[in-house]
Amino acid sequence: MKDEPLDDLNQLIAQRVRDLRQAQGLSLEALATKSGVSRSMISLIERGESSATAVVLERLAAGLGAPLASLFDRPRAAASPVARHGEQPSWRDPQSGYLRRNVSPDGFPSPIRIVEVRFPPRARVAYESGARDVLTHQQVWVLEGAIDVTVGSTRHTLHAGDCLAMKLDEPTMFHNPGRETARYAVVIASAPF
Repeated sequence: MKDEPLDDLNQLIAQRVRDLRQAQGLSLEALATKSGVSRSMISLIERGESSATAVVLERLAAGLGAPLASLFDRPRAAASPVARHGEQPSWRDPQSGYLRRNVSPDGFPSPIRIVEVRFPPRARVAYESGARDVLTHQQVWVLEGAIDVTVGSTRHTLHAGDCLAMKLDEPTMFHNPGRETARYAVVIASAPF
């Protein structure tokens, strides 16, 4: 699986953040207040001049009341219910190196999203977001390797075949304690965007 060209993804994310913010009538300052991301960082992201980390993008998504996966949706005149493997956007977090691929058809109106993640050995990502405007459920199904997922103060060690169900309403940390890349699927259910 190849990463999308960084410039293309930065522009895609820039457009989606700007479109979602404007659709809600939020100023840069209002989104900064809701998300905890500085106004200047949001401005850089919306201009496609920043390679934001997964943590920053998650905070923006939470502030926009949208799932993180929706920030990678490509605009389409008529969304198809089929997402061909070669058309599924993939993105690498510049901080942890994890690779995420949006499996679900982008732009198709559905309350469910599927994301595949390849998580490098020893990588760690901590999402600080808490309660959201829209209740969001997430299930993490480990396909290869093992990961630790800490939800609030409870740590869950997951091995291949294990599945964890949770609500995205408190801080969550993902960690690969092993020496091999872990691969897992994330299924997200919330209001459609």
